[in-house]
Amino acid sequence: MNSTEHKFTNQLINESSPYLLQHAHNPVNWYPWGQEALDKAKREGKLILVSIGYAACHWCHVMEHESFENEEVAKIMNDDFIAIKVDREERPDIDQVYMNAVQLMTGSGGWPLNCIALPDGRPIYGGTYFRKDQWIEMLTQVSSFSKNNPEKIEEQAKLLTEGVLSSEKIYSNSEVAKFEINDLKNVFNTWKNNIDKKEGGHHGAPKFPMPVGYEFLLRYNYLTDHIESLEAVTTTLDKMAAGGIYDQIGGGFSRYSVDAFWKVPHFEKMLYDNAQLVSLYSSAYQKTKNPKYKIIVTETLDFIQRELTSAEGGFYSSLDADSEGEEGKFYVWTYTDLKSILGDNADQIIDYYNVTESGNWEKGNNILFKSASKNEIPNFLFDSKKILLKEREKRVRPGLDDKILTSWNALMLKAYIDAYRVFDDNKYLQTALINAEFINTKLKDPADGRLNRNYKNGKATINAFLDDYAFTINSFISLYQATFDEKWLKEAKLLAEYSIKHFLDKDTGMFYYTSDIDPALIARKMDVTDNVIPSANSEMAKNLFLLGQYFYNDEYIEMSEKMLNNVKKDIVASGAYYANWDILMTWLVSEPYEIAIVGKDFESKRKEFDKLYLPNVFLSGGKDNGTLSLLDEKLIDGQTTIYVCRNKECKIPITEVEEALKQISK
Repeated sequence: MNSTEHKFTNQLINESSPYLLQHAHNPVNWYPWGQEALDKAKREGKLILVSIGYAACHWCHVMEHESFENEEVAKIMNDDFIAIKVDREERPDIDQVYMNAVQLMTGSGGWPLNCIALPDGRPIYGGTYFRKDQWIEMLTQVSSFSKNNPEKIEEQAKLLTEGVLSSEKIYSNSEVAKFEINDLKNVFNTWKNNIDKKEGGHHGAPKFPMPVGYEFLLRYNYLTDHIESLEAVTTTLDKMAAGGIYDQIGGGFSRYSVDAFWKVPHFEKMLYDNAQLVSLYSSAYQKTKNPKYKIIVTETLDFIQRELTSAEGGFYSSLDADSEGEEGKFYVWTYTDLKSILGDNADQIIDYYNVTESGNWEKGNNILFKSASKNEIPNFLFDSKKILLKEREKRVRPGLDDKILTSWNALMLKAYIDAYRVFDDNKYLQTALINAEFINTKLKDPADGRLNRNYKNGKATINAFLDDYAFTINSFISLYQATFDEKWLKEAKLLAEYSIKHFLDKDTGMFYYTSDIDPALIARKMDVTDNVIPSANSEMAKNLFLLGQYFYNDEYIEMSEKMLNNVKKDIVASGAYYANWDILMTWLVSEPYEIAIVGKDFESKRKEFDKLYLPNVFLSGGKDNGTLSLLDEKLIDGQTTIYVCRNKECKIPITEVEEALKQISK
């Protein structure tokens, strides 16, 4: 980019994050987070203004246009503050700290997140979106107050920092770890009160997909045959697939629905949502064999391939909600549009997707969504969708955030693996293998085996966080389960060992979010509660359990149990917000089966198992004995043999999957 074409250019011009580059020509003298900005604040005795957002954030764009592009506002910011812009997706560690501070001050949070701090980084005041007049007033008042009341400002910083340090603090549970089916029943009995039985999801609006919650409910149904938990899943998946939150023409899901009916989305599309939803719809198909779920997976992965996949095999982060300055403009249709494009077939699509002449949304536009009564998939639908998709490609596209994040790529990698295992489409496996190699070669440091967080334009610049390790480990374990290539299991173990060395808090047995080689922030936080993405600690606890099973490492399993025991007191009352921990508990309540498949036809036998929903079965094997203890001396010449094992003890060997299933009980 030629900076001479712009009136202003600030320190963000050398960054790779699309979000930071969006602000590189603001009149605000933005700095990226780093020692240069922090030293400048200390040297000049100025407050720090930390402004955090992400490229697909609608209100971040609004605030930039109203305030950060305004020279009057910029002068106030430049005169009295050192302004630091942060991409929350690249630096979730910084976002954690200042989001926590703003929540303590205001009782809520969101993005854009704006926090004022002392030169040493301790917060003193903050909020989320401010209108221009509010922003000017707040900046002026805080600057004046801090100059005239240094003692009060110091006390505020002290109290807030103590609050940030103590909030969400995890203590070691010294009680004996004990997990029973009644614990899971109590979880569900509390959770079910929040389930919207008619529309799916939780009661009320907005509605966010919470994929890990429904993954747990599928497992709970598997263990208990509790029909209500399965209905909660299928109702939610059916309603989401029919709603405007799903891109009916191009596939893929928006981040959330602003209403209680999944009709009106907040139109940005995030990689992490679509990754987890592909995995969830694949699991639900495995369980129910509902053909609509296969269509959702197919269309969503087509969208990922078409719009969020790099030439190198990495996955981009997101698509903006806005195009041409309007939210959703790329995705909506007028009645006249459809009539002129589809001709004689228009009336069928208009009826099928609830289109009206006056528009079912804003400004005469229509969001395409299906009514609950439309369960059949009509023959005309797919041809019409292809025509509309081709026509839509002529429009101005939403902005693409083309940075590549390790943790989100790992989630998408697992989605492709899950889709391959359920639908046996080899192109999904090939995409998965390309992405796994991309992570191993572009995002991993060959010198010490550590991961990087980000990648763009051939560069990886940020040391990875715990979620990057946790999701990568899990995806590599899954890739082993899909291929029986032990390389991936060994890679997962190496990353787990690195995580234990650099992230583990030995006092509690939990993991910090940041590595011990990173520069310290005002607090070193732990990511524990599951949300739209599972927490890094819950994923790491699951990984340790899985690796403990595969490598016969009791220490890993004990670490996993200790982690779960530490949060057990919070699980029952917290529903979806501990759902990934609950999945781990299902394995501890009902000890998993290890199934070894050894012999030349191992692949066909493995694929037979993958047609079935068996969440407490861990597969291993290959054409020979391999190196895993479970496989030792299992090969019988001239046949492919199946061993059903539990707690390192195996039942009599058999040769047919049907016989193996008889040896499995819940």
